[in-house]
Amino acid sequence: MMKQFPTHWCLRGWTAAVLLAASLTAGCMHHPGGIAPSTKPLVPGGYTELGKVRGQDCVYYLLGFIPVTGGNEMRNAVEDALRTKPLADAIVEVTVDGYFQYFILFSRACTQVQGIAVETK
Repeated sequence: MMKQFPTHWCLRGWTAAVLLAASLTAGCMHHPGGIAPSTKPLVPGGYTELGKVRGQDCVYYLLGFIPVTGGNEMRNAVEDALRTKPLADAIVEVTVDGYFQYFILFSRACTQVQGIAVETK
């Protein structure tokens, strides 16, 4: 004769299985996008450095594949970075990275731009 476990043991088992599956489906990933000397052609010495800037643009997905917002474009990330320095019209020593974050119900993909903001003379 088989011994039956109480119902709450079965419920605990399912809860543990769901939590384990949820933790295994979440995660993140970074990937390099590229490096450039500047965001527009510049003459050596023809600009003034204003300081470091960083910008990003993201798109959000429902269930990992249904886009909820637009975005994740490099030009928008550059514009976001330039907004932090009012006189800036270009970025030098540009690096671009992308990253993804996956969760159970939603995920997001972002493009990040970093560099030094400059004002042309």
